[in-house]
Formats: sequence, structure tokens, C-alpha cells
Amino acid sequence: MTNDRGYLGVTPPISVVESTEREKEVTSTLMEELRRQGTFETDEEARTRELVLGRVSALVKKFVQKVGIMRGLSESAAVASGGKIFTSGSYRLGVHGPGSDIDTLCVVPKHVSRDDFFEFFEPMLREFDGATEVAGVPEAYVPIITANISGIPMDFLMARLALSSIPEDLSLQDDNLLRNIDERCVRSLGGSRVANEILRLVPNVQVFRDSLRCIKLWAQRRAIYSNVNGFFGGVAWAMLVARICQLYPNAIAGAIVSRFFIIMYQWSWPQPVLLKQIEEGPLQVKVWNPKLYPVDRAHRMPIITPTYPAMCATHNVTASTQMITTEEFKRGADIVDKVIVGTAQWSELFLKHDFFHKYRYYLQIIASTGDADLQIKWSGTVESRIRQLVMKLEYVDSLILAHPFIKGFEQVCYCISEEEIHAVAKGEISETIAKRKKEDIEGKDGAGPVYTTTFYVGLAIEPKQPGAVGPRRLDISYPTTEFTKLVKMWEKFDEATMGIVVRNTKSSLLPDNVFDPGERQPKPAVKRTKGGKSSNTSPDMPSSKRPRTSSNPPTKDVPAKANENGAVPPITLTPVIETAGAFAPKDSSGIKTPQLPFGENVAVATGAQ
Repeated sequence: MTNDRGYLGVTPPISVVESTEREKEVTSTLMEELRRQGTFETDEEARTRELVLGRVSALVKKFVQKVGIMRGLSESAAVASGGKIFTSGSYRLGVHGPGSDIDTLCVVPKHVSRDDFFEFFEPMLREFDGATEVAGVPEAYVPIITANISGIPMDFLMARLALSSIPEDLSLQDDNLLRNIDERCVRSLGGSRVANEILRLVPNVQVFRDSLRCIKLWAQRRAIYSNVNGFFGGVAWAMLVARICQLYPNAIAGAIVSRFFIIMYQWSWPQPVLLKQIEEGPLQVKVWNPKLYPVDRAHRMPIITPTYPAMCATHNVTASTQMITTEEFKRGADIVDKVIVGTAQWSELFLKHDFFHKYRYYLQIIASTGDADLQIKWSGTVESRIRQLVMKLEYVDSLILAHPFIKGFEQVCYCISEEEIHAVAKGEISETIAKRKKEDIEGKDGAGPVYTTTFYVGLAIEPKQPGAVGPRRLDISYPTTEFTKLVKMWEKFDEATMGIVVRNTKSSLLPDNVFDPGERQPKPAVKRTKGGKSSNTSPDMPSSKRPRTSSNPPTKDVPAKANENGAVPPITLTPVIETAGAFAPKDSSGIKTPQLPFGENVAVATGAQ
């Protein structure tokens, strides 16, 4: 796949020299550490995956055959119309580990519609031997069915080609297959086409895979692996590693990882990362072009897919997540430098994130329902909107950044009264409720389960400027109110069965379930002593403040309350609680939570419905 000039990529390699003996040594220790960290699956799990994929392939053919007969095809014609599965993501790239999901594309002929996929294939999956947690999301940007089959998580996409039958030897790399199909099918095909192209554009597939395993593990441990929350997803990380492989075609994994951090930390964003020149194709579809499209020009860290039509895999990146990712690149570069010279171990690179110790204050976003299947869809919808909340928070004065955590925390509580249901939906779970089991509520009137998923956003607040007088204000009522309005606009939102709560909390009040067993909770912030200096509200944060690009949204004025001595304290917090639905309090104005210190000389105003 080299170009006319004899190299892979859009520029010549930086170096074509072989790796040094020292780089070979650190590569050996890197692979040992990756094995120790459990990034490789067992032979037994690999066989299970192959068996499951074989069974799923047969199910897809059966689905296509069933729809064909319904459309009036003869049985022989329905069987001949085929149906084929392709994989993408980490499994196709060969870097999956234990418990990894398999991204599976179901390619079907033209007589099978997307409605058929959800109306017939989803129920067939529910009845499939070994299948659990089947949930369809037809309204997603890329419509998807998720499931767990024989312990293996799977994401199913569908692409309908303008063909009467799907041959067994079909290749997806032919751009002409994109003719006469809708945009959702083009997007669905993209995952497999991109994975195939990445593997064709790297000089050494095994070096690429070893290097990518390292970067994936690092990104996951540092909690910056999540496209939906504004960080990089798996495809973006793969393209970054592939680009470094192109620049050092004869280097081995340890050397690639070292160069990865140095180059990515110094990268001149928004200069795009490209694996090959952007190409035109046979369709009248949008191809990424910042000179032509303002929305493309706004992408902060563009990493562009190498297949037609070229798209930005990192369009979700915000000002905050760019700062956080850049800081992690710097940390990685510093550690790997020490590994190369022998003063650090690879294990230091993979140390767990400190998200729940890093900030003094957090927002909790709690999605709740009374049904397990409904909760999967509702919490997924809420999570997909959190990026919008982060972007609105970025315009608030005194906020350096808003840091979204990359996953939600799920919990099931068994409640015996409406008061308990409302309390759980607000995140107030007493020890009695936490210990109660399903059998304890059976047969009791008004009792039932409450399923909650809680997401977190860390708030990094600007320290008080020298010489500043009086309390500062931090008003986040506008972003939180707009966010709850946004999630309630979901077409399937039902106020009677779904709840949404946004509230603030101190680090010292975080629940135990966000910490690993034995992990110490953060200590309450030390109060300011008389004459003492205030500490930085947000330790370990980037020193440079994010750039502002427009004026702040409207805010509300909330007066500070006097203490028992009649003096107005320098720090006050008005609680934020946005609610909706049966699983949230019916009158949020009546909710009482304590006034909390929010940081030296900061008054916080937050909205309530």
C-alpha cells in the first residue's frame, strides 16, 4: 500500500533506522507488562468468540431468508440472497482483550429494510440461545442493537446494499458499494472499511498491534477512552498509533510508544492527523473539508478516517477534553522518557486515573427508571447528551474546565415507598435501602426496584486572583437547566417512568461505589485558617486556562446567606437539582440540601426546576 513515492502516509518517514538494543529491551519489558496487566485473552475465550461469530453469521442468514419469504421470494431465492457479517473495532484490528465487545456489521440485500432489522432481527436475538441484555436503539446516529451472547458483549449494526444477494466473497473496500444506499448505511459500513484500511496502511501489522495495545490500556486506565464523552474512541487511538508507525516504519513497539507521546504532546492542533490523502468518491456526500465547511473548521483535534467518505473521528472533542488529553500526553511522555533511560517501569504509565481525587466539587447526573431494559436506553440517551452539558459549562466564568468521567455507575435499589423511590432518584441512598434485597420487597404494595445510572463531571475552578476583593460567583444554573431540557426532548421520554437529576456534591461526599475496594476516599477539604492562604480549588490541573470563544450565557443572581453570627461567609452554594419523572421528586423547589463550601471566596448559583 505504499504510494508512488515509496512510503506510507502523507509525508515521508521521520526515520527509517532500525530500533536500538535498548529499544528492543524496553519492548520486551513492555510486552511482559501487557501480559501481566491481562490485555491478552485466553485461547478458550478466543475459541468462544469464533463459535459465537459463527452462530451469529447463521442467524443473520436466517433473518435475511425470513424477510425474503415475507417479501414474496421463493424459498430457494430467499436462501440464495445470503447475508454476511463483518467485524470492526478492536476485534478486527486484532487488539481485543478479555471481555472486549465485538463490533459486528450485518450486511443485507436490498429487500431487507432497517425497520426489519429492529422488528425481526432484534426479537430473534432475544430468543437466541445464550443471548441476554438485548437492546435496540434505532434512533441512534448509527442505529444499533446491543447484546451479550455467551458472555461476550456485541454491538450489531446493519448495512443494506443495493444488491439482490450478498455473496460470500464480498469485499467492503469497493467504494461503488456505497452507491444508492442511505447515509446511515454508509456510516454503518464505515467501521469495517476503516479498520481494514488502517491495517493496509501500516508498515508492520504486528508492531502496530503491540503498540496499540499499550496505548489502549493507557487511555483506559487514565479515563480518556470515550468518544461519546468527548475524548478519543478506539478508532481514533488506532489511527494515531498507525500514523506514528508510518513515520517510523522500521521501529518496534517500545520505540513507537515513546515517539507517540512526544509527537502527540507537541502536535499542532487543529492540524489534522491523516493516514493518506483525502479522496473524492462516487457519491454526493459530505467529505471532511475545513476550508469548505465551518463545522469541520471547528474540530479541535481532527483525526480523519482513511476511507471514503473521509470523516472526523474526533468531532466530539471539547475545549475541556482537549486540555485533559494534552496533559495526559505530557504525563505519558515524561514517564516513557524515564522508562527508556531505566529510571521508571512501564507499570507507572498504566497507573489508574485520579479523577475522583482530583477535584473538590463534582456534578452528579442521575438517570433513573423502574425497568431494567428501559434503563439501558434512558441512561444511554442521557450519557450521549453530557457532552452538551460540558460545552455549556465551559462558558461559565471562573470554570477552568468541566471534566466528564468516561462511564456511568449503575445501581439497583429496592424501595418500599414513594419517598424512598424519590430519595434514590436523587442519589440519596440510606444504608437500609442499600442493604435491602429483592426478596425483601416481594408482595409489598407500592414497593419496587429503582435502576439508576450516575454520571460525573469534575469542576476545575479558577483560584482567586491576587488582590481580588469579595466573593466570586460561579453560576451554573443555565447549563444545568438547558441540559435537563435537552434530555427531556428525547422523543421517547416519558415523565411517568423516567427521572433525571443533576446536582452538585463535594469530593468528601462521593459514594463508595466510585472507588475500588480499599481505595481511600478523598478527605474533606481543609478549611481556611485565619490569615491563611486559600489552596488551589483544582489541584493538578493545567496551568493555562481554556480559551473563551463567545460571551457567557445568562445567569441568575443568588444572594449569600448570613451565618449564625450574622456575618456573610465568603463561600456559599445553592444546591442544583433538576428533576423530571416519577423517579424524581415531584416538587424540586422543596428539596433541601445543605449549603456547601465550594472553594475560597466562590459563591455558586445553580438552577432548580
